[in-house]
Amino acid sequence: MKNNLRETLSGPALDDETVTLDIAWGAVLLGIVAAVLYSLKAVFVKLAYLPSENLPEQVPPITLMMLRLGFSFPVYLMILFWVWRKATVKPTALECCKAMAAGVLAYYICTLLDFSGLQHITAQLERLLLFTYPAFVILFGALFFGGRLTVWGVASVALAYCGLAIVFVGGDITESANLWLGSGLVLSCAMLFALFQLIAKNFIDRIGPPLFTCLAMLGAAIAIFLHFMTAALASEGVSAALDLPLRIYGLGLIIAIFSTLLPSFFMNIAIGRLGAQRVAMLGMFGPIATIIAAIWVLGEPFGIWDAIGTAVTLAGIALYMKSSKTKPRTT
Repeated sequence: MKNNLRETLSGPALDDETVTLDIAWGAVLLGIVAAVLYSLKAVFVKLAYLPSENLPEQVPPITLMMLRLGFSFPVYLMILFWVWRKATVKPTALECCKAMAAGVLAYYICTLLDFSGLQHITAQLERLLLFTYPAFVILFGALFFGGRLTVWGVASVALAYCGLAIVFVGGDITESANLWLGSGLVLSCAMLFALFQLIAKNFIDRIGPPLFTCLAMLGAAIAIFLHFMTAALASEGVSAALDLPLRIYGLGLIIAIFSTLLPSFFMNIAIGRLGAQRVAMLGMFGPIATIIAAIWVLGEPFGIWDAIGTAVTLAGIALYMKSSKTKPRTT
């Protein structure tokens, strides 16, 4: 037992170690939760696409995107004003426009491709296809951004796509009337998102992640709003386009909060405390969560060849993340 204050203060800092460990495990938990919530977006979107008596036709992807935007963007806008006021060095008008253009690519075009693809394929296959985007980071980085191909990088990508081949040849989750259309749309989303990450890196380094993210969301918001208004006015009007069952509004709110806002904050905290590499590895929990939720909530099939192919794909991506010196940012 310590006899006085001096001995107490000079003793081993066990409490500090405990606090550090608590912070680390807390960051790990936040990273896992963020990966799971991001991945569950596909399940929520598939639920919104289910037909009902009040909505015999499938809700258009742009309408879901508009609902997601309407519930989440005001928060990002408030953050943008706050970060802009606190910024000591503000980006130029050209930098702001470039960041917004990058946001149009990632959060409008990629999302539209993803949501459209989910109209045709299972949530499990969508998540598996999206999870291979590091392959395109390697390819585009080598072709256009001065990166280099490594033996381990090529081998890990080949392993990941061997897993996908197993799923496509013998799996049950590929049962779809428009398999190739849906898969092509989602794979295009993965390609463009990889390109976005390579483009965004320099902007993020210059103006910081919070400001870049908010500006990117602003650009995407403008594009989504214009698309929605054009489609609505060309059809039966805005009122008719927003005349949706309460269930759809509820799912839009869930997607906005639990698959957009919360995971974006959780992921940033985790990256700040653990680093991008470790958080990227935690992203492996995402496809697993999607599989469980898709089977339990959506009743999607999942056979032995799906399990083998998924395991091989996850192993390939894990090998890439472990061996790559330049880790991709997590989606």
